[in-house]
Amino acid sequence: MSYVILGRAIKNEYIALGVLTTVFGGASLAMRGGKKENSAGQSLQKARESVPINAGSSEEEQFIQNFIAEAEKADSKH
Repeated sequence: MSYVILGRAIKNEYIALGVLTTVFGGASLAMRGGKKENSAGQSLQKARESVPINAGSSEEEQFIQNFIAEAEKADSKH
């Protein structure tokens, strides 16, 4: 059996192959992803700037900064 598309007879096999190619080709293009331009580093820097450290004393602020620095070092090792 065949279908008439734009005045031409197209066989079912070609229509099925075209549909499958379009579906799987589109899915593979969608899953590829885009460029990754060190977005994690930029978002980390933005988070550091936007979140203030509300400490009651200078010792507490120093403790928080040291804790964050140690946690970042531990993250970079993994």
